[in-house]
Amino acid sequence: MASRVLILLGTNKGAFVLQGDERRSDWTIRGPYCDHWPIHHVIADPRTQTIYAGGGNGWTGAGVWKSEDLGNSWTQSGEGLSYGDGEAPVTSVWSLAPTNGRLLAGVEPAGLFESRDDGASFTHVAGLRDHPSRPQWQSGGGGMMVHSIVPDPTDKDRTWVGISVAGVFCSEDGRKTWTARNRGTRADYNPEEDRYPEYGQCVHCLVRAPGERPLLYQQNHCGMYRSDDGGLNWQSIEDGLPSSFGFPAAPHPRDPDTLFLVPLNGDTEGRYVPDGKAAVWRTRDGGRNWTALRKGLPQENAYLCILRQALTTDTLEPAGVYFGTNSGSLFASSDEGESWSLIAQHLPIIFSVETMVVDA
Repeated sequence: MASRVLILLGTNKGAFVLQGDERRSDWTIRGPYCDHWPIHHVIADPRTQTIYAGGGNGWTGAGVWKSEDLGNSWTQSGEGLSYGDGEAPVTSVWSLAPTNGRLLAGVEPAGLFESRDDGASFTHVAGLRDHPSRPQWQSGGGGMMVHSIVPDPTDKDRTWVGISVAGVFCSEDGRKTWTARNRGTRADYNPEEDRYPEYGQCVHCLVRAPGERPLLYQQNHCGMYRSDDGGLNWQSIEDGLPSSFGFPAAPHPRDPDTLFLVPLNGDTEGRYVPDGKAAVWRTRDGGRNWTALRKGLPQENAYLCILRQALTTDTLEPAGVYFGTNSGSLFASSDEGESWSLIAQHLPIIFSVETMVVDA
C-alpha cells in the first residue's frame, strides 16, 4: 500500500503540516494552526495517529492542542498544567512524548506533566521537581525547561529527560523518583575543579537510538556524547566535528549507529552553521567518524541556526531526513542525507520538525 509522509512543524506563529507521497518529491503545506500560538513541539502518536502540539508563552499560558484528523481540525486544553498556588506559573509546553497510552509534557519552568486522557487534562509528575538538585537548576539562553523526553520502548518504567540548565535525569520506577545521569559530560562554564559535576550541565538535545540496548546520544552545550548504558556514563564523540556546540540530534529509525547532527559555530560566535555553509553531519559508526553532507544545501551566506527539536528522520527506506531553520526554511533529503532539497521557505521561526508516515 502506498504511503503518505506528514511533516509536522512547530513555529513561533503556530503549527504547520506538510504532506507528500512516499517519493518525498512533491509537498503541500497547511496551516498555520493553533491560533498562531508559539508552538514548540508537534508530535504524532503512531498508535492512534493523533497529532499533538505543545506551546504557549507568558501571555497565552501553556497548552496542548490535539488533532484527530491529521491536522485539519484542532482542540486545545491546558487543564492541570500548574504547579499550584504559590508556585511560579507554567508558561509554556516545550516537549511532548506519547508512551504506553499516556502523553508526557515537558514545561517551563522545568517540570514534567502526564495525561491519561489523550491530552484533555494533565497531572504533575512531582518526583522530578522533588529531586534535591532542583534549587540549583538554572535558566539557559532559552529559559529553564524540560525540552527532551525519552521514554524507553523496551521498559515502560524507564524515562529520561533533558533539562536546561540541569542535565539529564532518569527514572526507573514509572517516573516516581529520578537520578542525575551526567557522568562524563563537561560543564566548561564552571571552574576547572568542577568541570564534571553530578548535575548542572547544559544538555541541548537527548535522543535514544533504535534497538534493545539503552544507547543514548546527547548534544550538549559543551560537546557531543554517547552513552551505552542508559546515561550512567557518557563518552565524548565530538572528534571530527567542526564544533562541539549545536542543538539538534536525530537517530536513524533502524540503525543505532547512524546519527545526524547540525553543528553550529559556537556559543559566543553567532550560533550559525560554520563559515555560513550549511551541512548535516552523519556518523555510521556511533560517532567514531563523521561525514559532512552538503549536496543541495546553501554553501555561501547561509547564517542559519537549527534549534534543538528541528532535525528529524522518517521511517521509510531509505530514511528521509529533515531540518528547519530559524529563518523559516525547511530542507529535506529522501536518501539519508546524500542530497537535499528546499521544500518550504518564508515560514516563521521553526522550533520543531517531526514526521509521521500514514497509509495513503
